[in-house]
Amino acid sequence: MADLIENLKIVLSLIYLIWLYSWAKSKLGSTLISVIFAIIVVYLTFFQFPELVWVPVIIFLFVTFGKELFEKAAQYG
Repeated sequence: MADLIENLKIVLSLIYLIWLYSWAKSKLGSTLISVIFAIIVVYLTFFQFPELVWVPVIIFLFVTFGKELFEKAAQYG
């Protein structure tokens, strides 16, 4: 089970790396600077503090499913 969680963290880190690269490339315009920026941010964030890998997942789930939950709660409240 620990291997599965570790592999999931690696996959999530790669997804974040690609996402950061595409975002940085659109904002910075330079491919090289975007690659360097994405690698530094992913390394410092997710390999120095591996528990932070789950924060974007939680935010994504909350944004995706939380909106409907709040609408239902407002409807009944």
